[in-house]
Amino acid sequence: MYVGTLSFDLLLGDVHSLKEKRALVRPIVAELQRKYAVSAAEVDHLDLHRRAGIGLAVVSGDAAHLTDVLDRCERLPPPPPPAGQLSVRRRFHGEDDD
Repeated sequence: MYVGTLSFDLLLGDVHSLKEKRALVRPIVAELQRKYAVSAAEVDHLDLHRRAGIGLAVVSGDAAHLTDVLDRCERLPPPPPPAGQLSVRRRFHGEDDD
């Protein structure tokens, strides 16, 4: 069994409320879940208006498939301007990990 995770750190630009932030973040999370069948959620910077952390996880029996899914998720188009992606962090856990 292999488990892969991605953590996206997003800067949301001209956002003035948590409601506006949700309007930007929810479609991103929904698209990841729908298009790639991954578990995804907003996981960081929950009380900041202009930052968002989105995490996703994938479980697979095949390392190549897992890598392919993570690659496709990472290439998902960023949120519309003026928002942007600050960083992406990838973790891969395989059968040989302790």
